[in-house]
Amino acid sequence: MNATRSTVFSTDHPVPSTHLLLDQLPSYQSLLYRRKSNTSGSARRRGSGRVRQPSIISGKWLEQKTVHSGEELRPVRELPKSMEDKRQQKEQRLQQGGAPIGWGLWRLNVHRSLKHLKEDGMDLLSSLQLWRADVHLIEGMFGTGILSYFSFLRFLVLLNFIMFLLMFVFVMLPVIITSHTSLNITYSSTDVRDCSVYPSSSRQGLVVFHQHITDLLSGTGFLEQTYLFYGYYRLEFIHSAFSYNLPLAYLLTTVSYLLLSLVWIVKRSASGFKRKLIQDEDRFQSFCNKIFAGWDFCITDENAARLKRSSLLYELKMDLEEERIKQKMANRTRCERCRIYMLRAAVNLFVVAVLISCFYCIYIATVFSQEKQAEEQSNFLLELMVEYLPSIVITLANFITPLIFNLIISFEDYSPAFEIRFTLMRCVFMRLASIGVLLLSLWSQITCGSSHCSCGYNHHRYPCWETHVGQEMYKLVIFDFLIIAAVTIFIEFPRKIIVNHCDCALAKWWGQQEFAIPQNVLEIVYGQTICWIGTFYCPLLPAINTVKYFLVFYLKKVSLMTNCRPATRPFRASSSHFFFLVVLLIGLALASVPVIVSIAQIPPSRACGPFVNYTSSWMVVPRVITQLPHSLSSVLMALASEACAVSLFVITCLGMFYVIALAGAHKRVIEQLRDQLAMEGRDKRFLIQKLCQAQQEVFARSPDRVCYGNRQDAGLYFVLETQA
Repeated sequence: MNATRSTVFSTDHPVPSTHLLLDQLPSYQSLLYRRKSNTSGSARRRGSGRVRQPSIISGKWLEQKTVHSGEELRPVRELPKSMEDKRQQKEQRLQQGGAPIGWGLWRLNVHRSLKHLKEDGMDLLSSLQLWRADVHLIEGMFGTGILSYFSFLRFLVLLNFIMFLLMFVFVMLPVIITSHTSLNITYSSTDVRDCSVYPSSSRQGLVVFHQHITDLLSGTGFLEQTYLFYGYYRLEFIHSAFSYNLPLAYLLTTVSYLLLSLVWIVKRSASGFKRKLIQDEDRFQSFCNKIFAGWDFCITDENAARLKRSSLLYELKMDLEEERIKQKMANRTRCERCRIYMLRAAVNLFVVAVLISCFYCIYIATVFSQEKQAEEQSNFLLELMVEYLPSIVITLANFITPLIFNLIISFEDYSPAFEIRFTLMRCVFMRLASIGVLLLSLWSQITCGSSHCSCGYNHHRYPCWETHVGQEMYKLVIFDFLIIAAVTIFIEFPRKIIVNHCDCALAKWWGQQEFAIPQNVLEIVYGQTICWIGTFYCPLLPAINTVKYFLVFYLKKVSLMTNCRPATRPFRASSSHFFFLVVLLIGLALASVPVIVSIAQIPPSRACGPFVNYTSSWMVVPRVITQLPHSLSSVLMALASEACAVSLFVITCLGMFYVIALAGAHKRVIEQLRDQLAMEGRDKRFLIQKLCQAQQEVFARSPDRVCYGNRQDAGLYFVLETQA
């Protein structure tokens, strides 16, 4: 046995020039097959190609150096080894390179100091992180799936706060300073007197208390001509040591917060996109990850651990169900495929009909509300209902359509995972498109429709149309928060009491409220989309949204702890982070369209705002460029020309093609490495089988030895000599 083992596995024993055992390795046989197929295609390759020699020639196959895979370049503390091995590795490195002295020692000390400083700074920032203790508590009780929602909410709070700082520093603060100092100011004005009339909206005479409530909830009355809305900022230039161009600052700040949001979201979604690509690459890998690495070790609560176990079982069942459905889809006949496609087409036509009906109701409600707002209402509740009629209709549509979508998706015969994603995308489209329909309805009222407007817009109904749009966005944000608070207090809390203290069958069937992560995320994405649209018309809206999300965090936390339970159909934490940011990007794209159109196409109000002297808000940029020195203005005009735009587009396309080609090359390398890993596993299995056969032969020839392990498929046999 020793002789056989040394012959096969030892490097000290002289190795024959050709070893039949190692030449039988699956990797070597596969390599020979590939070399034969490659060399048969080209005579040049046959002449210059390098064919692998027999595996064991002069023992070189066994005496080759160990590949460290970059371990020699990594710090010793990061190596996946024991402390003893790390100490030995460190001593070997010091012996090979020598102890650093002089300049090298100083660089090493500086590097260590900077590294410690960076680590201390990161620890300090993590300790100052918003809701750090609350987030850790939620993670320990409910796992990373629900944690992803609260982390996403924290990100939006920070994003809105940064947007508020931009608007406050560059737009609001200069106006506040000029109102308390004696700086030279130039106000925006126009020569068209008929269009420059902006009557005061403050209530005159005796004001009833409920009218103040109406003004507070709708942004009218005493709030209309304040820092809250666009119409208050009528300054054009502020002259001190330099001239501050407020219209240019207003426009550039709007562009800045949109670009900042885009860059920030893309940066955060990069890691989630990589993780999602890895997980969606191979189904077998997904099974391995769930079985061997699916447990969430952050969970400390027993009920949460039980729920996590059931969610893992549910995910495995759903994956197996998806495999069964894929097999079923592959075995469908042509008639069955035609039937299912016709059914899906009919269901999608029904979905389109539902969406068109909802959009038409939103349009009618918006037009009716705009007409009735011009009339004086004597009833407080009726006036409030008219003000919030579009918001009420949008909320009802967003509540009813998900129920319909969840009901009809079962008839389309999709896989369970695709059912969830497809239903969510329909709900996303409904929520975000409803905002677009509201804005289109307002646009048709502001631009006079097909009739001609002397001022370029309907001045008689909307003397400051930007402020009116800001009021509509303000009402949507306020009403959205009121709905979230009302659902938590008046629906979820009573439901928990009924389920816990009522023993009737209906209450048990109704069950406790589930904390559905996707639906809650759609709520805050809907609110963030409104904030992106409304910040141009209501500069203080990011501050309102920050306070709103701050309160929503505690409302959702209390609801989760007391009223709700996690959903039985889990939403994977690994894919949820990327999904949330994708939906947020869709919302940002939708929000950018009306803002860009209003800046570039719709004439600004002649009675309010900083763009009174311009035919469109964007015209402030060409006017500022023409006032610059001739050389600089020529360069900027050239950069804004069509030739530069086409060149930039071509360069971008070339860069995109290069990245696509590089990604394809990386993908091929990854596939080769996967094949190599699989082949190494086959080699190990082959060698173990040969070792077992050798042990069985030794046991058969030596009856005085004991072999532990009787199973033929056990893999290894332990052979010991018996004592005489």
